[in-house]
Amino acid sequence: MTPIANSANISVLGHTDQGGKPDGVQIIVHNDHAYIGHMFSDGISVVNVADPRNPRVVNFLACPPNTRASHLQVHDGLMLAVNAANMWALQQYQDQKDYFSAPLADSFSKRERGFAAGLRIYDVKTDPANPREIGFCPVEGIGLHRIWWVGGRYAYASTHFDGYTDHIMAVFDVADPTKPRMVGTWALPGMNRGAGEEPTWQQGKRRALHHAILAGNLAYGAWRDGGFTVHDLTDPVAPKLVSHRLLSPPFAGGSHTPLPLPGRGLVVLADEATTANCAAGHAYTWIFDVRDPGNPVSISTLPQPTEANYCAVGGKFGPHNLHENRPGLFQSETIIFATWHNAGVRVFDTSNAFQPREIGFCVPQAPDRVVDIRPGAVPVTQSCDICVDRNGVMYVTDTNAGLSILQFNGS
Repeated sequence: MTPIANSANISVLGHTDQGGKPDGVQIIVHNDHAYIGHMFSDGISVVNVADPRNPRVVNFLACPPNTRASHLQVHDGLMLAVNAANMWALQQYQDQKDYFSAPLADSFSKRERGFAAGLRIYDVKTDPANPREIGFCPVEGIGLHRIWWVGGRYAYASTHFDGYTDHIMAVFDVADPTKPRMVGTWALPGMNRGAGEEPTWQQGKRRALHHAILAGNLAYGAWRDGGFTVHDLTDPVAPKLVSHRLLSPPFAGGSHTPLPLPGRGLVVLADEATTANCAAGHAYTWIFDVRDPGNPVSISTLPQPTEANYCAVGGKFGPHNLHENRPGLFQSETIIFATWHNAGVRVFDTSNAFQPREIGFCVPQAPDRVVDIRPGAVPVTQSCDICVDRNGVMYVTDTNAGLSILQFNGS
């Protein structure tokens, strides 16, 4: 696998097309195995990465019909995976903006074909290559999108329940992983349509929790066009709003990943680029000072790649996701790893939070075929998610191009 472009600080180790299922979203490496949720292939791939130069696909866990498991969490021998409708296949949107610019409950109307919605739990300790399902918590709605869990009793997931306009925050009790149960919720005002609430935001904007990440007793939430929230979790099943910041308008929105750096009182917030060829303008990754959780202040943005005209390359250009500093993996309060769609993988030094700088990048090779079923998909690099191990080995998924394994050689 030859990268399109790379800096002196990143080298290519290996690549796999994930057993002919090259679409990948969230990836987590645990016990020498990479667990990869798919966007379109409706299941989870398991790849042995004990030798990063020779990754081997060892399993594929198929979801129920019309169901995807695009996001997952793995910790201490358990894997928690989302189940939700594969809305791209079922709805067959005519334009990607139809998904990103309207409440999910309105845009996804073709629900006559069955699908599974809920939280599914697997044992990956007994045999990492062969996850065994041990628990499932169904929900009434379109299902779960993304989840945060690094052990302990409670998992926090963006979840659509019937009666709500879109994904809200849901709390799941997984103390007994064979019997997970939903025990709490929180939504932005205007989202509970079933209770008679009316939207408080302008048409063409989508307020929906992408996901939240916890640090201590605080949860930081990214709400797509609904901005950024901070929650007090003193009572972990009843999140209490501490602050809320809107970024859209005037900016494009799409808030996706809220990465806390608790030792520095910072949060790095990535806004997802959602349009091809920069049609909605640039998406940004913000640094917020959250030393006062009640008053988050944006102090800078990560620099945009400039070595090529990526808006003209095709596909999406701009942030998608951040490495999330999970326990057992690479953890840093200064070095930030990010995926940037057609600009590949970016590494930033935020030692000076007011002037972050790029210290490495790699644009993995473009796909040789397109499996993305969304309208307008083109065969260009679209780096999606990233997981970095303790040794700086980066595992990077792509919408079409499989799993790239890279080595960060910086410091």
